[in-house]
Amino acid sequence: MEIVSTIKEVRENVKKWKKEGLSIGLVPTMGYLHEGHASLIVRAAQENDKVIVSDFVNPTQFAPNEDLESYPRNLERDAQVCQQSGADLIFHPSPEEMYYPDAVTFVNMTGPSDELCGKSRPIHFRGVCTVVSKLFNITTPDRAYFGQKDAQQLAVIKRMVRDLNFDIEIVGCPIIRENDGLAKSSRNTYLNPAERQAALIIHKALDDGKKLILDGEKNSAAVIAKISEIISAEPLARIDYVEIVSFPDIKVIDTIKGDILAAAAVYIGNTRLIDNFIIERQCT
Repeated sequence: MEIVSTIKEVRENVKKWKKEGLSIGLVPTMGYLHEGHASLIVRAAQENDKVIVSDFVNPTQFAPNEDLESYPRNLERDAQVCQQSGADLIFHPSPEEMYYPDAVTFVNMTGPSDELCGKSRPIHFRGVCTVVSKLFNITTPDRAYFGQKDAQQLAVIKRMVRDLNFDIEIVGCPIIRENDGLAKSSRNTYLNPAERQAALIIHKALDDGKKLILDGEKNSAAVIAKISEIISAEPLARIDYVEIVSFPDIKVIDTIKGDILAAAAVYIGNTRLIDNFIIERQCT
């Protein structure tokens, strides 16, 4: 496995692999890899001849008041995860390598990016779409792998790929959880022991909401109220949003029908965590 920091080095490897007729899988990450990332890399290695993992904390998707500077970073640890999971190349660029100082071009989206995290983090998906587009152009993969924990991001990327005619298959992979149900996240490292215990309320509340839907509840407001009530009972929790939307177009719905995404963003102390569930093929 090789670690490179320049676009030129990535393209040299890609050119060589494509000349040999090898398929390429891309796993875009912001580093500080955990078992969730590892599951994406393993699947990419199973389905492609070569796997590139991008390890880049993307500044354009962070607002000024967010955790860009404090976001956890550990390339040595990431390299071990990549090596064990079957990656062939880590692309670890600097912000200066990825963005010209006078860059004025961004990839914007409306619709699927407007609700949920797009509403509470207005510039977030512009940054995500821009950096992922750049990574696609740099690595020209056959397939790219994204986790369902960021379900809105998965929907946004799939729509962007369709709308902009990228010849890339987007593969969504299941949420990986701790044994007690907490969704794996690099931001979990911010939590102290009391906050770590309190964070379990998010999955519990969503699980109870899912059971309510499966038992026949079709009123979105009733399910949202139930999830919110459970989360609000935890003193360390502060709700950013709890929503039920159609999936994958991410539109707020009053009646639960068709494919739906129930998603929550919750502050545990100062740490913002997200989680969700998807239910497909509900009766109309």
